[in-house]
Amino acid sequence: MPAELDQWHARSGGFVARPQFDEYAEKYADYFAMRRRDGIIELRMHTQGGPAQFGFPMHNAWAQAWQEIGNDPDNEVLILTGTGDQWLTAPTGDFMREKRPQDFAYEHTYYDAVKVLENFVFGIDIPTIAAINGPSVAHTEFALLCDITLASETATIIDPHLITGVAPGDGQQLTLQELIGTKRAAYHLYTGEPIGAREALSLGLVNEVLTAERLVPRAWEIAESIMQRPRAARRLTHAIVQRPWKQRLVDDLGFGVAHEMFGIHADRMLG
Repeated sequence: MPAELDQWHARSGGFVARPQFDEYAEKYADYFAMRRRDGIIELRMHTQGGPAQFGFPMHNAWAQAWQEIGNDPDNEVLILTGTGDQWLTAPTGDFMREKRPQDFAYEHTYYDAVKVLENFVFGIDIPTIAAINGPSVAHTEFALLCDITLASETATIIDPHLITGVAPGDGQQLTLQELIGTKRAAYHLYTGEPIGAREALSLGLVNEVLTAERLVPRAWEIAESIMQRPRAARRLTHAIVQRPWKQRLVDDLGFGVAHEMFGIHADRMLG
């Protein structure tokens, strides 16, 4: 935050304290390795120091982390990436069939699934850059929702829902429909066919394809270039860039999540 604004807050009094980097970096340390330099915050997803493994605790942490990161005025540009050579790996065990509490269906399937995307798009008001560091089993929608998306040569984008018996409704489908069109999106939603990095570039899903070694440094180069522009101008540019995503989420996110969750629970009731 600019020093003069910070001083004005101190003189005026009565302002509620914003989240502090050291506190939330520790709070979410099991899910993100965070670092910040000169207003640029990098979030590197991980599980025990290796590639991030999807699970409901991570699902829940994502939605909350976006809120705190977005509410810290010392964050000026966000870089989101993964660990090692994979963006996100599969959960272990029978992930979807484990016995769960009665309220699980709302709290961790519907509510978290909606807030993961809503909080990312509506709660982060700074330029965002994704660096997809490798193949993923799911949830590359965050990367596609970022203002700028970079990909390693090995990166893949996939929506695996239908091939695992679930309707595709919690976000990846709407990013594909928006960016590559309804017909191409339908093919990938039905087949689960991964989109490789070069094809993603030609389709307009990503902005650049780089070697693994150049991926994150390139993200930092772009972030540092953005930081050279006036604070209000870069934040308001993000608002302009994100407006179509805000509208898309308002129109389609709840619809898609509700259909996905109904399918899951209907199959369980009838199965």
